[in-house]
Amino acid sequence: MRRQAIVSAVTLLIAGALHADAANAASLHEAAALLSATNAKTLEFSGAGHWWQFGQAPVPGGAWPKFDVTSYSATINFDSNAEHVQFARIQVLDGRPRPTPTEQKADWYVSGDKSWNVAPPPGAAPDAAPVAIPAFIQRDERAADIVSTPQGFLKAALANNAESKASGDGVEVSFSIGKNRYVGVIGADNHVSSIKTWVDTPVLGDTLIETSFSGYKDFGGLAFPSEISRNEGGFPVLHINVASAKLNGPADIPVPANIASLTANPVTVASEKIGDGVYYLTGGTHHSVAVEEKDHVVLIEAPLNEDRSEALIKKIGEIIPGKPIKYVINSHVHFDHSGGLRTFADAGATIVTQDLSKAYYEKAWAQPRTLRPDRLALSKKAAKFETYEHNHTLGDAERPIEIRHIAGSGHSDDLALVYLPKEKLIVEADAYTPAAPGASAPKSPNPFSVNLYETIEKLGLNVERIAGLHGRVATIDELRAVIGKKQASVN
Repeated sequence: MRRQAIVSAVTLLIAGALHADAANAASLHEAAALLSATNAKTLEFSGAGHWWQFGQAPVPGGAWPKFDVTSYSATINFDSNAEHVQFARIQVLDGRPRPTPTEQKADWYVSGDKSWNVAPPPGAAPDAAPVAIPAFIQRDERAADIVSTPQGFLKAALANNAESKASGDGVEVSFSIGKNRYVGVIGADNHVSSIKTWVDTPVLGDTLIETSFSGYKDFGGLAFPSEISRNEGGFPVLHINVASAKLNGPADIPVPANIASLTANPVTVASEKIGDGVYYLTGGTHHSVAVEEKDHVVLIEAPLNEDRSEALIKKIGEIIPGKPIKYVINSHVHFDHSGGLRTFADAGATIVTQDLSKAYYEKAWAQPRTLRPDRLALSKKAAKFETYEHNHTLGDAERPIEIRHIAGSGHSDDLALVYLPKEKLIVEADAYTPAAPGASAPKSPNPFSVNLYETIEKLGLNVERIAGLHGRVATIDELRAVIGKKQASVN
């Protein structure tokens, strides 16, 4: 009798589990039916709200800077795994000295394994004709955006053998597409309430993106959320109040010919000698400067990502053969200027950065890197840092390299410039981006540039040229001109 009772109990437990699994699976199918996901070929939605610039915190470890979004539209083609996002944004003043906000327009695309932007070419005037510019770095995140919609998530769950389990009053649904895992929650009302996924970013490694949905309403027969909120890296990056949404409209998103022909993100490093043993390394949107010392090389800036850093290492080996890269000076913590540091740390270079930045890097670099392990993650080497609070000097008496904190910058609290006294040259990022020759002066001075000039004056630096880590090499008189200062008198 006892054995029979045990068997009966086990049978009931199994039956209960099977019933729960069936109920959870049913919830997925019911949600797909309710939200019209099963037959969805395309999705369009639009609205307005806010956008935050990921990786650009003005304080290391702080929240991303906020922008008002006056218009936002997304067009998705589920069959071709393509999306086109357009939005207009204007920065929200936060009490820091910043340029007068002006409207900026974003025009972003992804299709299959290709990703691109449509914008004026790098270094061109803002009103130059827009062209398709590769943006392969953003490909994984933009592809994740497609799945991080209610209909996209449900379609992908049905197509990728999703697992379901009870979660509070709802059901948690999870599945993977390649290396990328998705975890969503379907509420008791069969609405998708949240979606989590992870993408690789060079500074943070496996980076959590969490999108939440609320206020579902009927948009012409389509159940869709009236509010979409998204966090990335622990802080908000998007909040849209949805004004319209529809399924199965036209959504042709062709890949431009110059993008279709690419098989990888193009990385070009060009070298220009701007002093004895000083090389300006350009070839893209972000630049570096290599300085040759007696028995080693000092590199100023390792931007973007590992691909860029590996190309820099190769180029430096060509122009300064036989000397190791001993130090890499980091201008500030913003991700586009720090994304390549880990590659140089793996290669044995010491990272020279501000005290605030070191603490942030140590925390960020300790995060898991399973999606796309970089060289440092694979080697498991310990990164070496050399830090300062206000000022620091490298090099020797023949070629000193002076690092100076740019105090009071509205751009970033850890922003620094590098001064080469022998060349009367400073190297800086984002404080002053020299425009194309002949470009019109701004209507009002950029406070970042004013702050840079005041820092040069306060520190008594004898500067003739400025190597922008965006833009080009300019003269100090060009900086004076754009901030409305008279040229220095010639005795």
